[in-house]
Amino acid sequence: MRQPLVAGNWKMNGSRASAKELVEGIKAGVASAVKTQIALCPPHAYLADVSAMLQGTPVMLGAQNLCYASSGAYTGEISATMLLDFGCTYAIVGHSERRALFGEDNKIVARKFLAASKGGLTPIFCVGEMLEDRENELTEAVVARQLDAVLESPECLAALGGAVIAYEPVWAIGTGKTASPDQAQEVHAFIRRQIAAHSAEIAGKIQILYGGSVKGSNAAELFAKPDIDGGLIGGASLDASEFLTICHAAE
Repeated sequence: MRQPLVAGNWKMNGSRASAKELVEGIKAGVASAVKTQIALCPPHAYLADVSAMLQGTPVMLGAQNLCYASSGAYTGEISATMLLDFGCTYAIVGHSERRALFGEDNKIVARKFLAASKGGLTPIFCVGEMLEDRENELTEAVVARQLDAVLESPECLAALGGAVIAYEPVWAIGTGKTASPDQAQEVHAFIRRQIAAHSAEIAGKIQILYGGSVKGSNAAELFAKPDIDGGLIGGASLDASEFLTICHAAE
């Protein structure tokens, strides 16, 4: 049985003071959520602070992005090795905001996926469709193309067994809209079938998270679906009580 994972993506929010308050609030409530893996992905500027606060707790640390190169003349970037120095376990790759706002295409995402994996991190590999894609019934075609960037690379496929996938319907991020549990399950099941076509073993064990405006009020119904193994949480991860409610819903 796959262990649930709830990862909080803080995006570009917070301050040193608010980060400390948020982490302390989460730490105070995680003791009874031992069946659920929990990770926090703060902005890079606060990785050291959050890493220190998480020492001795079961909560893991993740990064929101990384460079596809291991070192060199890449001003403003951060490498897998640097993230390991902070104690990171996870690195998000291919988030819809990176794709839309910073022009990261499937080829770049695949390179980042491999850099994270080779660098000793667990990639959280994001896929998902825009509103117009869903309205034109192109969800599966879009998600399949994004997956294929990893599945069709022997090197990436070999690394997929040590990765996490997050399905994020772009139309349901920050809009207040949420895919229904049945809609989310349908795409999660599709993702698992696509992976199974390459490796039934990986498909059976890989965690597939839902990342579309998960809240305390809808988390339990979403997580009850057979192919939804937790969530990649955005706005709700900035409120300790709300985030903990989501973590407990994954139990």
